[in-house]
Amino acid sequence: MAVTRDAAATGEGVGGTPAASAGGAAEGGLGSVGGAAGGGVAESGVGGAVKGGAAEAAASAGGAAEVSLGSVGGAAGGGVAGVDGVTEAAVSAGEAVEGSLGSVGGAAGGGVAEAGVAEAGVGGTAEAATSVGQVAEGGLGGSGGAADGEGADRVRGGGAGKGGAGGGALAVSRRLFVARTVAAAATTVAAGTVGYGAYTVLRGPRLKRITVPLAKLPRRAHGFRIAVVSDMHLGPILGRSHTQRVVETINRTHPDLIAVVGDLVDGSVADLGPAVEPLRRLSARYGSYFVTGNHEYYSGAAEWVDHVRELGLRPLENERTELPGFDLAGVNDVAGESEGHGPDFDKALGDRDPARASVLLAHQPVVIHDAVKAGVDLQLSGHTHGGQLWPGTYLAELANPTAAGLDRYGDTQLYVSRGAGAWGPPVRVGAPPDVTVVELASPRA
Repeated sequence: MAVTRDAAATGEGVGGTPAASAGGAAEGGLGSVGGAAGGGVAESGVGGAVKGGAAEAAASAGGAAEVSLGSVGGAAGGGVAGVDGVTEAAVSAGEAVEGSLGSVGGAAGGGVAEAGVAEAGVGGTAEAATSVGQVAEGGLGGSGGAADGEGADRVRGGGAGKGGAGGGALAVSRRLFVARTVAAAATTVAAGTVGYGAYTVLRGPRLKRITVPLAKLPRRAHGFRIAVVSDMHLGPILGRSHTQRVVETINRTHPDLIAVVGDLVDGSVADLGPAVEPLRRLSARYGSYFVTGNHEYYSGAAEWVDHVRELGLRPLENERTELPGFDLAGVNDVAGESEGHGPDFDKALGDRDPARASVLLAHQPVVIHDAVKAGVDLQLSGHTHGGQLWPGTYLAELANPTAAGLDRYGDTQLYVSRGAGAWGPPVRVGAPPDVTVVELASPRA
């Protein structure tokens, strides 16, 4: 930091005028008695600077005053100004003052101006002017003020200038507003999704129709329709009215056969007997059939097998029946293995005529590989709910060979229904409940 202690030591007179001729450049700092250029510090003791004196720095046309301009009591580019100085910095047409221009007690471009003896440089003036069309680059700060958003120290009393307090409060307010808006939007979307998902379940299953060709199916069985329903999960929430909606949906299709492929209930016969009562009204030409799901074994499977028989459904417990054109078989759910009543493919399919087409009812898709070994043509399953709630759809795909829809494994086809109810919260998102009418097709038709 350059320091000028005495006016006599500078070799310039008070009120002197350093100048650069036309086309020249006043590079660096231009300083008079007690002044410092280029961000230097001008200090004056008592009598160290001639009070009221003026230093003028000028550049003629085409020249440039680069960096900073300082005079007695004034500082440019963030320097420190002394007492009662007068600074005039001017550039002719086409030129620019680069840097910062600061007045007495002020700060330009975030700088700080301090007073020596009088603290405020009484009567001092800083003038910075540019001619027509030019730009004064940098910050312009008045007494005790700050440019470019910076805070400036007030010279009187050492108080803090009015800086960015208001701007900071505004920024906090904006962040709070954005956070609350995002939270409100997320809540609205979540509530809407849950509401729609609950409506999807409570309005009842939608009807789906698919056609499945079976190579061994004779022509006379072409067009045979099986209404497949699974995973109704009747319980405290989905009760008798839900059963009624499912029964009405099935009966409107006038199927040849109805297959209930497990997870009918979540509770005991004593609690849910009235809820399943509408199943008595199921109507199909070749009757209604039932196989157990894992939830029957949580709810007393033996009692439920007896009860659905009373309702007019025929349970298939590792057994089969012959229908016109194909064999219909059913196996117990794998959850029954803990009670000694798991699936038994040999018992259900071991002695049948392999030349006949076969349809298997099995609650869980995971037994498809056993079905392939047994020579089954079509397996009808449920259990997965299609994932029920996104992103559960991805978990269902990981845990099962097929999460929903029709698939093929060797010579065996597998159809998985998403089910007609819901487990846990009665909400479905991305996996609507369904009743599927599977129409068998013969290649000979």
